[in-house]
Amino acid sequence: MNNTQMSARVGLFFAIGVVLIWVTYDALRGNSINRKHGYTIVAGFPTLKELKVGDEVRMAGVKIGSVEITRLASTRAEAVLRILPEMHIPKDSVGAISMAGLIGTNYVSINLGHPELGTIPEGGEMLTRTAPDLNQIMSDLGDLGQDLKGALANISQAFSGGADGKGGLLSKLDKLVSENSEKINATMANLEDITAKIRNGQGTIGKLINDPAAYDSLLATVNEIKGAAADARTFLTNTQGIIDQVKSGKGSLGTLVYDEEAGNNIKIVTKNLRDLSEKLNNPNSSFGQLITNDQLVRDAQATLRKVDSAVDSLGDSGPISAVGTVAGKLF
Repeated sequence: MNNTQMSARVGLFFAIGVVLIWVTYDALRGNSINRKHGYTIVAGFPTLKELKVGDEVRMAGVKIGSVEITRLASTRAEAVLRILPEMHIPKDSVGAISMAGLIGTNYVSINLGHPELGTIPEGGEMLTRTAPDLNQIMSDLGDLGQDLKGALANISQAFSGGADGKGGLLSKLDKLVSENSEKINATMANLEDITAKIRNGQGTIGKLINDPAAYDSLLATVNEIKGAAADARTFLTNTQGIIDQVKSGKGSLGTLVYDEEAGNNIKIVTKNLRDLSEKLNNPNSSFGQLITNDQLVRDAQATLRKVDSAVDSLGDSGPISAVGTVAGKLF
């Protein structure tokens, strides 16, 4: 092999090595060979965290592009995303910065959305949300650990007692039990006595528990109370129905209460009765004299006696004589 062939092979291997290095570098950056392939959209976040140029853009876990530019814009950070031309992102899709594993790189995660609502155009801005950050989660866990440590310390201090020497909850309970041991024993003895009486059927509770007849009697009483309550409910329902009828003007009572003509008739009858009562109480009127004048009563009795005497004498005389006899008796 001559020097010319050797030089050609070395040059060829060198060129292939350069191409492989470039492809590897470009793949590690997450870009295709042609960086301008596709279209760009903007995603704004309060912070980009560890997101950098070349990180992937995924929709439903599928890579559809990469981060082309990161920049600051007023009060937020923006990432310009280059999306493959055949991929269309719906307008209601929401992007978030996610982490690929505990030690993986960050990437932009986009949900599917609804394509019928339209897609984001070239240079448009997509909706975003802030996803939990691992560092923030670890910080929150650290704070939670501190709070838990403080709570456990307080609980331990409450049980064991503080530095003031007054003793904790356990020592106070032990002291309380020691000082009241006699009362506690007496109380336990009373409870044992009560439970023994109940078990032997003594007392009201014991009879209810051990005597079937007492239980049946109590059950019958309860059923009677339920029946009385049902009757009371029925009575109230009927009473409410009567009240409703009266309010609607139905029936005699409803007519008397709500019928204006019936009310006027009652007023007229009441007035007539009052006038009649006044006439009866007036001694100058005919009715009043009939009631209060004793002389009229005596005259009426005398007249009735004369009529009775005249009728008795009719049987002994003729018609003409009878008329004359009656006239003579009366006048």
